[in-house]
Amino acid sequence: MRRYLRVVVLCLACGFCSLLYAFSQLAVSLEEGAGGGGGKPQAAVASWLAGGGRGAVRGTGGAGPAAHPGGSGRYSLKIQPVEKMHLAVVACGERLEETMTMLKSAIIFSMKPLQFHIFAEDQLHHSFKDRLDSWSFLQTFNYTLYPITFPTENAAEWKKLFKPCASQRLFLPLILKEVDSLLYVDTDILFLRPVDDIWSLLKKFNSTQIAAMAPEHEEPRIGWYNRFARHPYYGKTGVNSGVMLMNMTRMRRKYFKNDMTTVRLQWGDILMPLLKKYKLNITWGDQDLLNIVFFHNPESLFVFPCQWNYRPDHCIYGSNCQEAEEEGIFILHGNRGVYHDDKQPAFRAVYEALRSCSFEDDNIRSLLKPLELELQKTVHTYCGKIYKIFIKQLAKSVRDRYATSPKEK
Repeated sequence: MRRYLRVVVLCLACGFCSLLYAFSQLAVSLEEGAGGGGGKPQAAVASWLAGGGRGAVRGTGGAGPAAHPGGSGRYSLKIQPVEKMHLAVVACGERLEETMTMLKSAIIFSMKPLQFHIFAEDQLHHSFKDRLDSWSFLQTFNYTLYPITFPTENAAEWKKLFKPCASQRLFLPLILKEVDSLLYVDTDILFLRPVDDIWSLLKKFNSTQIAAMAPEHEEPRIGWYNRFARHPYYGKTGVNSGVMLMNMTRMRRKYFKNDMTTVRLQWGDILMPLLKKYKLNITWGDQDLLNIVFFHNPESLFVFPCQWNYRPDHCIYGSNCQEAEEEGIFILHGNRGVYHDDKQPAFRAVYEALRSCSFEDDNIRSLLKPLELELQKTVHTYCGKIYKIFIKQLAKSVRDRYATSPKEK
């Protein structure tokens, strides 16, 4: 009986080993079939700048598989996802043309693909779609249009805060739940260098930082918050929210310290209590609420220099942005409507140059000379006296991106 049991156990062991061998051979044959043994390999991602020129491809390209170093005849193919940079803007009223000029400036110099998240009033959607679809030949961006939406029970209160639709930006982490990181900009922003460069600042965040903004002022003697604010604000002069880089995954997860309760609150729970407490004391709406949040949570903010958010305040009474003097303006912020009046002609000259510029390489290369001539006409203003900072970084961006024609590349 004992001998019979041994024979049964031995047979079972042999059968199990045979099954293992069969499955291993099946796996090898499937791998060979997928990697070059008659199967159809998956396409590798092509370079974003196809053929070395400015026109870029979206999705996957036709690069072939690389041979396996072992010389076995198999193929090892790794799919490299192309990172998209997510940019959001909120447009209401007469802001269509201004927004389109901002988006154009983002497209002209950027290297990686862009995903635009455009929040706009319903009556603007058709115009946005027509204009953006006419740019589809570029294949360097995608876009999604969204309606203006606020929490139902307090929608009217949020909409009338500061300017129509301005506080929409506060709810972006809650609306764009699938987006990890986002660059929010006002409609009156112009990129004078690639979006890639400010996007790269995300990698400089430490473990506690969730967002990045520039100071509201560099010179306290003309600062607004330190002279007039009736609520807490970040740092010595507050921060400006016209350019705001966000790690929204961290924002959604964080529990924020506050002055309303000893309990820390998440982003979706802190906004309405803040508005109720401070609505009679705030002047700049959502920007003031952001200042209050980061006053209580200063470890959560990464502060970038003023050339990433250069406004008329940096030169209207004399130059006070040293970084821009040294390296030029990276992002121009024409707040107070200066793109559309004659108060700051240097700002308007840059806006008009980019607004009228087409996407042809030759057109972009040739915008610098006429722009410099226009800027030289503005030297009667404080901002115009330092007009070279308006063109310094722009000239570098054009040179780096368009100085060489595709044929020469």
